[in-house]
Amino acid sequence: MSTVTNPPPDTSAATAKAPPAVSFAEAFRFWLKLGFISFGGPAGQIAIMHTELVERRRWISERRFLHALNYCMLLPGPEAQQLATYIGWLMHRTWGGIVAGALFVLPSLFILVGLSWIYLRFGDVPLVAGLFYGLKPAVTALVLHAAHRIGTRALKNRWMWGIAAASFVAIFAFDTPFPAIVLAAGLIGWFGARRWLQVFALGGGHGSARAGYGPALIDDDTPTPPHARFSRSHLAKVLLAGLGLWGLAMAVLVATQGLQGTLTQMGWFFTKAAMMTFGGAYAVLPYVYQGAVEQHRWLSGPQMIDGLALGETTPGPLIMVVAFVGFVGGWLKQVLGPEALFLGGALAATVVTFFTFLPSFVFILAGGPLVEATHGKLGFTAPLSAITAAVVGVILNLAMFFAYHVLWPQGFGGRFDWPSALIGAAAAVALFRFKVGVMPLLGACAAIGLVVSWLLPVLR
Repeated sequence: MSTVTNPPPDTSAATAKAPPAVSFAEAFRFWLKLGFISFGGPAGQIAIMHTELVERRRWISERRFLHALNYCMLLPGPEAQQLATYIGWLMHRTWGGIVAGALFVLPSLFILVGLSWIYLRFGDVPLVAGLFYGLKPAVTALVLHAAHRIGTRALKNRWMWGIAAASFVAIFAFDTPFPAIVLAAGLIGWFGARRWLQVFALGGGHGSARAGYGPALIDDDTPTPPHARFSRSHLAKVLLAGLGLWGLAMAVLVATQGLQGTLTQMGWFFTKAAMMTFGGAYAVLPYVYQGAVEQHRWLSGPQMIDGLALGETTPGPLIMVVAFVGFVGGWLKQVLGPEALFLGGALAATVVTFFTFLPSFVFILAGGPLVEATHGKLGFTAPLSAITAAVVGVILNLAMFFAYHVLWPQGFGGRFDWPSALIGAAAAVALFRFKVGVMPLLGACAAIGLVVSWLLPVLR
């Protein structure tokens, strides 16, 4: 599910009553359910929340829902998980936000730990290898489609096209670090908007709010609850708590692993990655690749592609692919010794997830009231507009990297893998022309890959 389908306006909405207050236990059950059904990437997850929270349950009005979504779109991090955290916080204070955000992530973490173990333990089994043979070209098509999808929204003029082209050249030809590209693009947007205001103005938004579902528990005219109003003391408390949790976790890792230990390096690296996730998970994947594959060698390039395929097939935010990266790195680096490979991988996946998502909770719980006051100001949104344009070039480079490893698995000197090329081309047509959903696409490509891998030895 990738779009929100609104039912016809309810003619009895004017006479309907607002739903009763929602208990913490009832909200807990919903957020737990959401964690297991949140397939389809951010668009699908946001659509599910809109259907459940705005249309069916009427816990929040559409206008307030979209206002919260616009805020989350301005932040680094997975916007769907942040939106759940925001609404949980608005309804049940700090613990409501923590529960909503955590339950959005934890089911995916447990599922990915299990799938990662199966991948490492049985990845050479013909059945598993065949499934991944079909998934890899499908993932390449998905990344290319992501570049197109973001590009159609971000590249509104020649200046934005120029920023995207420059970012592609920077990372492809000069191997420029992703944070440097983000910083440069942000500065271009910041200073450029002062002289060429119309170039960097963000368009649209997410559509106008629409009535017709009846009064909501948190309606358009519902006063902001006291805990959601800006307070310097609350801001200080949340920031101190967030920094304290980060510092405590890092201190434990340094004490037990040392500064150069694998888990310590993972904690520090994914803290930086969490601050780079403007534009969604596909935007930060090149940075994760640079660090996890090229610099630290926690896993290989083909394993990174396999991890993205697993991330696409599980509920939760796509950025949860980092849990796969952590598990494989913890397993291969034997962080708990050769006798505890599974526990080492599970611990590394947990560490990576903690450091990746901690900033998102801090952004929502501390910055919600403060950042809402700046929403819509060009000085705040222009850097994001330029960063999003740069992200298009970075994602295109990632698609080329994936295509290289899929089509020439032994390098350019080896054979061209024409079955993978055909699967990838078919997947691209299915995405661009027929708008096929992610899950049906991956399922079909995995099945085709299984058949092809069985037939190839016979044909050869």
